[in-house]
Amino acid sequence: MKKALIFPLAFALLIGLLVWHPWRGDGPPPESGLNLPKLGKAAPVPKPLVSTHPGYTEGDASVDGIGKFYLNREIARVMGHQGLQWLERDSRESEEAPSRAVAALDFAPDATVADIGAGSGYYTFRMASMVPEGRVVAVDIQPEMIAHIEARAEADGIGNVTTQLGSIEDVGLEPETIDAALMVDAYHEFSHPFEMMESIVEALRPGGRVILLEYRAEDPDVPIKPLHKMSEDQVIREMEVVGLKFVVNHDFLPWQHFLVFQKP
Repeated sequence: MKKALIFPLAFALLIGLLVWHPWRGDGPPPESGLNLPKLGKAAPVPKPLVSTHPGYTEGDASVDGIGKFYLNREIARVMGHQGLQWLERDSRESEEAPSRAVAALDFAPDATVADIGAGSGYYTFRMASMVPEGRVVAVDIQPEMIAHIEARAEADGIGNVTTQLGSIEDVGLEPETIDAALMVDAYHEFSHPFEMMESIVEALRPGGRVILLEYRAEDPDVPIKPLHKMSEDQVIREMEVVGLKFVVNHDFLPWQHFLVFQKP
């Protein structure tokens, strides 16, 4: 009888050893390189490219578009992580004046700011020094961009930058955890702009701001492909859908709109 029990017990022990893992939480293991806890929520279930929102339509894709339209605007193709070096190009300061843009953000020292579509972290790290008592959450849907930002934050000892891997329809942040959301030349590439903006508005605290920098579609001299530009009217129209109030368009950048919206 004792011999008959040995094999089942040994087999059960072996299976237990194979499936055991030291992290028992509901999400991924905690990040070791960053000093602050994450603000993210569990990853949502991805949605199809064209959802049921009435503002979405399909059509023939242009060279730089995906064939999906939102409120009559064709959505542009995403620039992949392969374009990281272009984001960090030396000429960006003279072309776009990011130093002036950052100076105009005017965040409180203890603010929590989300850099949505953070890419290489170009704006993330420039904002970090503005909120020494707060934090900047870099959100991107590309793991390669997230890894790049985490590596730089750890290497440079920047303790108030955290990351969040979002999805194509959700930034993945908990409700009412951020004071502002910045999007720099990113919104026009969102394949699910309505859903993304709903998730951003949900993550904003009451009175929180959304700041969009987008290349000016009204200016033919801005040397950017048409689908990667947006007009002021189009941006306002799309932000009003999710209940954001237009505040101002700071007209001081060489190529871009600087549009500010507020959550009631």
